[in-house]
Amino acid sequence: MSGGTIHLHQHDLPADIDFGGSVAIDTETMGLDPRRDRLCLVQLSAGDGTAHLVQIIPPALGGKGTDCPNLKALLVNPSVTKIFHFARFDVAALYNALGVVTAPIICTKIASKLVRTYTDRHGLKDLARDMAGVDLSKQQQTSDWGSLELTPEQLAYAASDVLYLHTIWQKLEALLVRENRLDIAQAAYQFLPTLAKLDLLGYGDPDLFHH
Repeated sequence: MSGGTIHLHQHDLPADIDFGGSVAIDTETMGLDPRRDRLCLVQLSAGDGTAHLVQIIPPALGGKGTDCPNLKALLVNPSVTKIFHFARFDVAALYNALGVVTAPIICTKIASKLVRTYTDRHGLKDLARDMAGVDLSKQQQTSDWGSLELTPEQLAYAASDVLYLHTIWQKLEALLVRENRLDIAQAAYQFLPTLAKLDLLGYGDPDLFHH
């Protein structure tokens, strides 16, 4: 799979989009502190080569802010598994901005750390290369996601963060089963929403479990 079809939506997902039983999700924010930096974009894909990007525009810029009922309904739908890479950040950002707890969830970064113990490279770029045969560009990672007019390069970058997560998860899940670590991964995933709330309360560094 290379590239992909990108659909940009403002304010919310259309009501007629069906992602099936699992959806890959990523977010773009104004910075790396979910308590401070506003949510700008939510990317979603069913793993079918199509990415849906939802631009969250605040009322001060003429938008509807966090009035996105279709997106919120998907995030809390217990029948749809949400696949993230580094879910800890995205779940915190979504909860802080939208007020909903995303569940159930999977995190490919946690899975990679549990089974790819032969390497310290657990970033999405590394996983995409090793497990999906895709070389992701990270040139737009630090661009201004709060702009009303996102560039084609920004949209392509944002889409790439979700287009391959299904493939990556399938490979990692097989390794978790092989190494008998699927149960502990699932337990970690169930705890992630609580961890995200702790981060938002200021218990991120050092975390609550630190000496």
